[in-house]
Amino acid sequence: MTQPAVAEGLWGWSPAAGLRPVEEAGTGGPLLVADSWLVRDGRVRGLDRHRERFVRSCGECGGPPLHRMLEFWKAMTDALPRTGEWFPRVELTPHHVRLRLRHAPPLGSEIEVWAVGQSDPRAVPRRKGPDLDTLAKVRGRAVGAGAQEAVLIAPSGVVLESATASVLWWEDDTLCLPPPLLPVLPGVTVALIQERARRLGIRVAHRERTVAELDGREVWLVNALHGIRPVTGWTDGPLQAAPAVRAPEWRAWLDDTMEPLPEK
Repeated sequence: MTQPAVAEGLWGWSPAAGLRPVEEAGTGGPLLVADSWLVRDGRVRGLDRHRERFVRSCGECGGPPLHRMLEFWKAMTDALPRTGEWFPRVELTPHHVRLRLRHAPPLGSEIEVWAVGQSDPRAVPRRKGPDLDTLAKVRGRAVGAGAQEAVLIAPSGVVLESATASVLWWEDDTLCLPPPLLPVLPGVTVALIQERARRLGIRVAHRERTVAELDGREVWLVNALHGIRPVTGWTDGPLQAAPAVRAPEWRAWLDDTMEPLPEK
């Protein structure tokens, strides 16, 4: 039976009952895994990649068996609204798999970043979910300093990512990002960007850089909600943001990669 569309709110799932509304309190303990993406009028980008990342992470946490996770995924995608802008989040707790359906917040096309690197506070940096509350506090400190985002750094001072996005930058004609051996989340959107760069013959390099070494470069924050946001200013520091000469064309391309949700 096809899962009917759902309204904004928190929805628990079971094989027998499908998606049913649940109360926020007492919904199953700490968040083990989460994944989220933008849905705009029934279109999304990289949905299969989000499914792969979520299902794999749930398996690593001892979640439901694969066939049950795929049943949940189908019910969840069937239930997503086909009109409007939404930012759904799928979640695994110790006892539940659920969908948190949220309206998308206002989308940004550029961003101001706190120039003060923040020590990485995450307990599980390569899995989205357990550290979301901690990262929200880091971002809150950046907002308090007059910025919109904060950059996480390793003990060595090397840039890892921001509180909510991957960090990319350009060195001449080379697209750069932190080495994958560092504790960084495997981002869906950044993977799409890397693939396009390689198709176009653009060199992609993994490089270790401090925040100070991003001075004067075109830097992007990249995630599934906002897509590509060039850094247009560094707050509370001497860094200068380079003009975002490449970002507009790449943003337009990324918007064009959105595809319809699967048919019910």
